Amino acid sequence: MLDKLANIGKSGFYWLALALIALSFEAVALFYQYVLELMPCVLCIQVRLWVMALIMVALLMLLLHRLRFISVAGHLLTVVIAAGLLERSYQLLGTERGFVYGDCGFDLGLPDWFSPDKWFPTLFEVQTSCGYTPELPFGITMAEALIVVSVVFVLLSLAMTVAAIARYRWSA
Repeated sequence: MLDKLANIGKSGFYWLALALIALSFEAVALFYQYVLELMPCVLCIQVRLWVMALIMVALLMLLLHRLRFISVAGHLLTVVIAAGLLERSYQLLGTERGFVYGDCGFDLGLPDWFSPDKWFPTLFEVQTSCGYTPELPFGITMAEALIVVSVVFVLLSLAMTVAAIARYRWSA
C-alpha cells in the first residue's frame, strides 16, 4: 500500500491534481465574492492564503517531483499547509457556530514585510467581519465544507508523506 501511495506521490499528475483542486477552491471563493457579492472576512482570507501556499508548492513540485529529497520536502510542506488550513477552518466553523471566540477584525495579523492584502487586494483584502459563511449546495455552509476538506487533506498529506519517507529510506 505504501508503495502505491509513494508512486502516486512521486507522479507529476498528483501535484497537478493538487494545484488544480486548490485553484478551483480559489475560483469558488472569488465567484462568491465578485459574482454573489459575499465579502470575505479575515479568516476567509487566511484560508485563501493557505490555499495559495498549496498552489505554489504543488506547482513547484510539478517541476521538481523527481528529486527524491525535494519530493519528501514537498510532501512535508503539504502536511504543514494542511494543518494550517485545518486550524483556520476550525476557527471559521467555530466563529460561525459560536464555540470559538476570538479577535476577528480587519487585520490579517501578518508582518509588515508580507502584505498580500496590499499587493493583491483583489484576492486578499479583508472586506467584512467574521460571523457566517455562505451556504453551498446541499445546505452546507462553506465553513462546514472547509472543515471536511481540511481533515481529508490532512489525512491524505500525512499518508503521502509517510509513503514518501518510507520509499526514501528503503531506496537509500
